[in-house]
Amino acid sequence: MHITVRQLQVFEAVARRLSYTRAAEELHLTQPAVSMQIKQLEGSVGMPLFEQMGKKIYLTQAGTAMLSHSRNIMQNLAAAAEEMNDLRGADSGRLRISIASTVNYFATQLLAVFAREHPSVEIILDVTNRESLLNRLEANVPDLVLMGKPPADMDLVSEPFMDNPLVMIAATDHPLASRKKIPIHDLANTGFLVRESGSGTRAAMERFFVEHDFSYKKGMELMGNEAVKQGVEAGLGLALVSIHTVEQELVLNRLVKLDIEGLPIMRRWYVAHRRGKRLSATAQAFREFVLEAGMKAST
Repeated sequence: MHITVRQLQVFEAVARRLSYTRAAEELHLTQPAVSMQIKQLEGSVGMPLFEQMGKKIYLTQAGTAMLSHSRNIMQNLAAAAEEMNDLRGADSGRLRISIASTVNYFATQLLAVFAREHPSVEIILDVTNRESLLNRLEANVPDLVLMGKPPADMDLVSEPFMDNPLVMIAATDHPLASRKKIPIHDLANTGFLVRESGSGTRAAMERFFVEHDFSYKKGMELMGNEAVKQGVEAGLGLALVSIHTVEQELVLNRLVKLDIEGLPIMRRWYVAHRRGKRLSATAQAFREFVLEAGMKAST
C-alpha cells in the first residue's frame, strides 16, 4: 500500500468527527480536498473505509481497523518529533495545548507569559468544550490539556493547579440580587441559561441540581460563556458559571453573584496528558510553569 501521512491525518479527523465537513473545518481544508484524500486512501487500501446511511457516515470494518493502525502510526511519528524537540531543548519546538473554553479566561495570560519566556516555541492552541477536548485527548492530539476534573475512566496523568469556584450570576436588577442565603428551591420559577451539551460547567450544574433534588427550568441553551453572560445581563435568566469568567463583569457591576445556599461549587482546574505519553522538554517546561503559576495564584 502507498499511504501518505497527510491521508492518515485526514482519515483520522473524518473518523473522529464522522463528518467530512467538520473534518475539513478542523484541518482548514475544503470538503472536496478531504473527500479526495479519503478516496485515494481507500484506493490504496482496496476497500471502503466509510459507508453512508442517510445523511450520516459510519466506519466500515476495514475503517475501524485502519483507524487503530493510523493512530498508532501518528503517535509514533509524534513521539519521534518530540524526541527531536528534546534534543533542541525547552526553548524551541512545538507545543500543542487544548483548553476547556472556560479556562480560556486565564489560560491565554499564562500562555502569553510562557511565550515571552520561550520565544522560539511554536504554540498551537485549541479552545473547545469539554466533550470535544476529551475526544482530542483520546486521539492523542494535544501535548497537554487544561480542563476541569478529568474523567476517571481515561488513563491520564493529571494534577490540580488552581481552584475553580462555580457561582450563580444574575442581572444587577434581579429581584434576588440583594437577598442573602437564598434556598435553591426559591429559584423554582426562574429560567436558567445553560451551556451547550458537552460543556463541563453544564454537567456540574446538573449534578448540583440533582444532588439538591431541584428540577430547573431551562430558559435557553447558548454556545459559549460570552453568550451566557450577555444573556444573563440582558435579564433572560440566571446561570451557573466559573468565577473566572465573570470577574470583570462583577467589578464593573454589570452582573451580580447571588448568595445561593450550597454555592459556590468548589472545583479545580487540572493540567493533564495521556499516561505513557513522552512529554517533550517544551511540554514538560510548560507543565511545570502552569503548576508554579497555580501555586502563586493560591498564595
